[in-house]
Amino acid sequence: MMSFLTVALGGAIGASARYGLGVFAARVFGGGFPVGTLLANLIGGFLMGLLAGWLLRSGPDNAESIRLFAAVGVLGGFTTFSAFSLDAINMIQAKAFGPLLGYVGGSVVLSIVAVAAGLFLMRGPA
Repeated sequence: MMSFLTVALGGAIGASARYGLGVFAARVFGGGFPVGTLLANLIGGFLMGLLAGWLLRSGPDNAESIRLFAAVGVLGGFTTFSAFSLDAINMIQAKAFGPLLGYVGGSVVLSIVAVAAGLFLMRGPA
């Protein structure tokens, strides 16, 4: 039961942070392109890489609790692949295929690069 509460607390924090980022991005960039969702996926991917690398390198005694709270909870609540998918469908329905390719490609490829960068920073060169 404590694991569920740990994840739930982290998820509330992550979802709140995602909402705040979305509001901020809409004010700064406008609502024409889902910048907030893209940023959440990139930042979340980078932070996931840092966290995973740190957990692998340090191996703290409470690693599982940290993983549940930070990775599953906070970052799971912060990253937005369900919102990403809805944004992609909306772009398809609007026949905005150019922006769709940039959005989908950017989200997937750059999120993978962000995770790799976080892991590299925490692990160092191979």
